Amino acid sequence: MSYRSHPEESERMPGGIPYIISNEAAERFSFYGMKAALAIFLANYLGVLGGESMNEASATAYVSFFNSAVYLTPLLGALIADIFLGKYRTIITLSIVYCLGHLCLAFMGIAGSVQVWLLAGLGLISLGAGGIKPCVSSHVGDQFGLKNQHLLTKIFNIFYLSINFGAVISNLAIPWVLKWHGPHLAFGLPGILMVLATIAFWMGRNKFIHIPAHGSSFLKELTSREGLVAIGKLIPLFLFVAVFWCLFDQTASTLVFQAEKMDLNVFGIEVLPSQIQAANPFLILVLIPLFTWGIYPAVNKVIPLTPLRKVGAGLFIMAISFAIISIAQEAIDRGETPTVWWQLLAYLIFTSAEIMISIVCLEFAYTQAPRRMKSFVMAIFLVSVTVGNLITGAINIYIQIPEVALVEETAHAGYDGKLGSDDDLELVDGKITSPVTSLLKESAATIKSIYRTTQALPTTISGNEAFSSVIDPWGNPLRYTQISSNKARLSSDGPDKTAKTQWDLGIMIQVDKATEKEEGTWLQKEKRKLNMIEESTANNAVSDPVKVSYYAGGQTSLEGADYFWFFTKLMLVTAILFIPFSILYQPKSYLQE
Repeated sequence: MSYRSHPEESERMPGGIPYIISNEAAERFSFYGMKAALAIFLANYLGVLGGESMNEASATAYVSFFNSAVYLTPLLGALIADIFLGKYRTIITLSIVYCLGHLCLAFMGIAGSVQVWLLAGLGLISLGAGGIKPCVSSHVGDQFGLKNQHLLTKIFNIFYLSINFGAVISNLAIPWVLKWHGPHLAFGLPGILMVLATIAFWMGRNKFIHIPAHGSSFLKELTSREGLVAIGKLIPLFLFVAVFWCLFDQTASTLVFQAEKMDLNVFGIEVLPSQIQAANPFLILVLIPLFTWGIYPAVNKVIPLTPLRKVGAGLFIMAISFAIISIAQEAIDRGETPTVWWQLLAYLIFTSAEIMISIVCLEFAYTQAPRRMKSFVMAIFLVSVTVGNLITGAINIYIQIPEVALVEETAHAGYDGKLGSDDDLELVDGKITSPVTSLLKESAATIKSIYRTTQALPTTISGNEAFSSVIDPWGNPLRYTQISSNKARLSSDGPDKTAKTQWDLGIMIQVDKATEKEEGTWLQKEKRKLNMIEESTANNAVSDPVKVSYYAGGQTSLEGADYFWFFTKLMLVTAILFIPFSILYQPKSYLQE
């Protein structure tokens, strides 16, 4: 069957737009719902299904690398669309792959290796979700001709609204489903929405403008002087934007883990840490009209607002938002429990930055792409998200300090590599013993005594004062760090006498603040089935709420507020460097005829 391949000579909205918008809303529910649950799942649920749960840095790196894959595969999708299949057939084909990815995630823990299902599911979703991205957004632009091109800005805003309409619902619903009904339904429900998204798109096939694949003509335009110049001008812009994504996409990882340590009362309702992500798409729905019909026209009367000026302002605003995140984390580091409204304020600010950067770049990239390279240039823009998440993932891998690999009831030669010396380590009944173990045990008893008296863990300052005279076997005082209101660390620099290495030996002190709110959750039920919860704990009859675990290495070299201040400074430097680039850039627009 043949389809229309050229836009109508009309000033009206194209007939295929409602099908694209409904498809996008359902598909974004699918993607953001799965993503909202992913970090918490990796940190807390993976071990229950037969895998090994991750620490916060590892889970952050894992989510970041998944995001990187999602936004790298657009290059493949764009090449398939522009050279071979065209956008419509590429979207339909990869949407089926996308559905299969959700099916794999829903099967985790039911049969086979949970790691295989996890990698297969995330891999297929990366291919499907990423592959259709440049095709869908450029397919929107393809519906418009010269007479109705004035509607492009309006439709890209509506397109972005549909994305966030689906996202706000899924970000609220899926974390709740995960907590009370488990990962099978939490990952299965987004899969159902993806099936509906695929059906909605198929139903619009006779309404769409189908720009055919360009075959060798695409490659000819890509390698032409005009094509290379267009890409060469845009790549530096996308690299600046990559740093924005480096910060922004931590909403699904580090900001969720930060929210776990906050007072989550919002208007009298106790929300889940991962539900805070819903603030972003909700604010998008509110702020897009405000920016479009209020802020932009008002500012434009004073200063002409070019796309690059919007992007530059957005980069500076993003730095401000992470400064607020850093200040909130400083309070957590002091043992306080700040209100989640600090994080919601940051969401308000960096959502404004997103509107000024992401939406503007989406439209700008389309207009700057030569006609046969629309999908490919949109894909290059999306690779900026890949680069940003690779930076985040690489940093979170780099800051992790290796653990000392210990085997049960087998002596480890320690730092000097010689058995029988004063730095030998051993793992007995799952507990690490070392020359400093008895000293740590005595110090832990002191911390427990302080907690019983004050109902609070010592602060970092008071803790270090208390243990300054406690010297480890290698001549250094113990180090005390409060991590949050219910977690602290006491450590020895170890036999290498250097802090933050794999030879650090210490204890993690965790105050068990389990409440009745956790009773009946899917995770607690599964842990009880697997005998992972002591019966006294399950019945809220804990005699000693302060738990101690020993470690050898395995910490992170950049943590707490220092972690967030690092990214704040990175964003500020990027914003400053963007100024001369924006002045020198000379735009040139191309639209379908």
